[in-house]
Amino acid sequence: MLGILNTSDIEALLSKQIIGRLGCRYEDTLYVVPISYAYDGEYIYCHTHEGMKIDLMRKNPEVCFEVDHLNNMANWQSVIAWGRFEELTDPGERVKALHRLHERILPMISSETVHLSGDWPFPPEKLAEIPGVTFRIRVEKKTGRFEQTHAQAFFAS
Repeated sequence: MLGILNTSDIEALLSKQIIGRLGCRYEDTLYVVPISYAYDGEYIYCHTHEGMKIDLMRKNPEVCFEVDHLNNMANWQSVIAWGRFEELTDPGERVKALHRLHERILPMISSETVHLSGDWPFPPEKLAEIPGVTFRIRVEKKTGRFEQTHAQAFFAS
């Protein structure tokens, strides 16, 4: 059965995942890249380093974000969110975002690009000293779809 996710299922999926795909564009350049994130119900928070995605988002802050959960090819959920890139340059806002990112529950084995600092899994004494670009996406619109077969308790996972 194919279906549309309700609001609470959309929020649950965005809240429990840690990797999403960020889509951005400027003029003729389209760019989609996986990125780790944290979600608080209003914003998607991310941390990265200077590069193409930051260059594109500074030029055009309208972005798209996709996250999914795949049990198998017949049992999955997917959410797409549209919003606006906001670079966090205010020290207080940046530290709040970094704190939220540090609070995520990560798998024991994970890439160092998911870790905000060399101190992972522990936050450094001063979050403000973490280098790189911290930003958030102000979510303006969300939609979600799913496929479910069998009597699988998909939404409870």
